[in-house]
Amino acid sequence: MASALSPPRGPKPKGVPPSHYYESFLEKKGPCDQDYRKFWAGLQGLSICFYNSNRDFQALEKLDLRLFSKLKDESPWGSSRDTSYHFSLVLRDQEVKFKVESLESREMWKGFILTVVELRVPSNLTLLPGHKYMMAEVLTKEEARRAAEVPWCFLQVSRLEAQLLLERYPECGNLLLRPGGDGKDGVSVTTRQILNGSPVTKHYKVKREGPKYVIDVEDPFSCSSLEAVVNYFVTHTRRALVPFLMEEDYEKVLGFVHSDQENGESVWAVSSSPGSGPATHANVPKPLPPVSVSSQEDRLPPLPPLPQLQDQDENYVTPIEDSLATEYMNHDVSPSSQPVPLKPKKPVKLPAKPPKPPVVPKPGLGDITAELEEKLQKRRALEH
Repeated sequence: MASALSPPRGPKPKGVPPSHYYESFLEKKGPCDQDYRKFWAGLQGLSICFYNSNRDFQALEKLDLRLFSKLKDESPWGSSRDTSYHFSLVLRDQEVKFKVESLESREMWKGFILTVVELRVPSNLTLLPGHKYMMAEVLTKEEARRAAEVPWCFLQVSRLEAQLLLERYPECGNLLLRPGGDGKDGVSVTTRQILNGSPVTKHYKVKREGPKYVIDVEDPFSCSSLEAVVNYFVTHTRRALVPFLMEEDYEKVLGFVHSDQENGESVWAVSSSPGSGPATHANVPKPLPPVSVSSQEDRLPPLPPLPQLQDQDENYVTPIEDSLATEYMNHDVSPSSQPVPLKPKKPVKLPAKPPKPPVVPKPGLGDITAELEEKLQKRRALEH
């Protein structure tokens, strides 16, 4: 009976699993990590993707191999019982440490990383023929992938703009591709290096001959793609030339978290010019009271008598209550909110009205004045 009431269950929808050149478990320790964390990792193009498990489709984080600098082996730290194999991936902006369970796994990771970065199968690693064949297949796939893409260091800039970019942002690289100056399908390569403290800027011409790109040097070199042109300059200079990669994820405005002492809330504030102080994104009430108080102190001498001064001070100190009072005047007032500070002020304003004093109080006032005069005379007599 219960089974008849339950709805039929179909197969759970499955996503498309990511395609990796190589994948396995990998323990990772970044610059801000206290210890190693175990991930399922996969090499995808020029990125290393990290997952919680081999069943996940969405990567938790990625490492960009376009910032590759070098690989190096590491000695195990800590306990002598650690039988893992360690190596480090050095990028331009950070160094990431890895730990694997076997020497074979370490050599495989290093081999596949070097294959996609240098576009060649490394020959100085402890690899079996089957491993090298796998890397040769990955090399073919990566070359085809890059041939269909424009290199990240290719920018639509002029000769002068290329020189200025390499000069102003040396941390982003020292090799840049740009359109050729002849207006044809060729490209130009601009490089900048430091020789004995002085910058040396060079420009190279790359001709387009059918589907090939020919680097115009003493011994012309033919490349199948622009990516191969970049790889030629990198490998033939022993990685002294680094492709230019403009990092665009930096903020241009200095911001900080500002805590309001009155209501305890935190807001995001943006630092403005040195003379004007911080300017916040939200309407924060804290900067307003100092301005109001200082201006109020400057206006104290010409202000009216004390009752009116008290009303203005209340408006400055509690601007929110003032707006609420206006809101109550326009709507039905609840019994708990009826005591408004208007009633105590009425007796103060009554004597100022001309019709009421002459009606009743006049005889009484004369008697009181005579009585006060008599008491005053007796007091003077006693003093003498």
